[in-house]
Amino acid sequence: MKYFIVTYGCQMNVHESEKLAAICERMGYSLAEKREDAELIIFNTCAIREGAEDRVFGNVGALKKLKKKKPNIIIAVCGCMTQKETTANHIMRTFPFVDIVIGTFNLPNFEYYVNAVKKGRQLEILQEGDIDETVPYKRTSGENAWVNIMQGCNNFCTYCIVPYVRGREKSRSEENILKEIREVVAEGKYKKITLLGQNVNSYGKDLVPAVSFAQLLRDICAIPGDFKLWFMTSHPKDLTDDVIDVIASEEKILKDIHLPAQSGNNRILNLMNRRYTREKYLGIIKKIREKIPNCRITSDFIVGFPTETEEEFQDTMSLVDEVKYDSIFAFMYSPREGTVASRMDGQVPQEIKQRRVNELLALEKKIQKQEGKK
Repeated sequence: MKYFIVTYGCQMNVHESEKLAAICERMGYSLAEKREDAELIIFNTCAIREGAEDRVFGNVGALKKLKKKKPNIIIAVCGCMTQKETTANHIMRTFPFVDIVIGTFNLPNFEYYVNAVKKGRQLEILQEGDIDETVPYKRTSGENAWVNIMQGCNNFCTYCIVPYVRGREKSRSEENILKEIREVVAEGKYKKITLLGQNVNSYGKDLVPAVSFAQLLRDICAIPGDFKLWFMTSHPKDLTDDVIDVIASEEKILKDIHLPAQSGNNRILNLMNRRYTREKYLGIIKKIREKIPNCRITSDFIVGFPTETEEEFQDTMSLVDEVKYDSIFAFMYSPREGTVASRMDGQVPQEIKQRRVNELLALEKKIQKQEGKK
């Protein structure tokens, strides 16, 4: 028996697919080179942008012929997209050949759902629970080892679906994180360890006693071994001086910070519920440049947020020009059902969003050419 996993979205999804792969191999499946050769096909989905959902629908629909040819094949759709009950039900109605539709918090129990398929189709969406520490990972990212330090998000940015599909922030115990990293280092084949969380700077606030993210970084760096440490993603409102100091002082930590700004305009930042201003953000950048002169800085931006004017978009352009990032990711605002922004008046026309994102990416390319950045 063989399995095949299709992963959409962020690094967290990639890491969770490593957990799904471990579960599949524990059940006796081996990895197929292509989906047509598999007896078990899994789509691990993303709900952040509409385009990602459309790709899932297209790829799942394309399996209808394969299901007719191989009726015993098991098709599963899981992850963030199917944590939304309306989307999960839509998949069950539209693609009756799909066997398993489960939410984000069901993933650790994936073996149960596979074994239950013979009893009928499975649709279940659990609400958030404790972080599962029992399922291992089949690491598939070369010399990089992903290590999840927390799940969920408490920020409720008005454009973002993450708190609704990933739940509230829950930190793993520092003891378990350090144990996993010691095991990874002992294997001797991973040169880079990447810490994952929707907002890593909030790590440990919910633990008793509390553990700061800066302290976690120090304790990881104290583990003997030849490895580099990185993390993502940081929220500007929570990036403290202590964290910047640790990055500056610890040789094992890569001098590379991904710090999403999303907009360069204060009114838009307030509508987004980002809880910082352009001025505060630039103050953080200044501290990073002063304490870590060689630091690589990257960012995310959303253009065409509801009611964004041309002048406000130019504020984003000027922020990018001022900071001169090493790289940026720019996205057109995509309404997500259930978020505050999806119900806002003043939705920006698609053609304007497209023009703005093109202008922003063109500016990034110009800056990189001028600065010789890679």
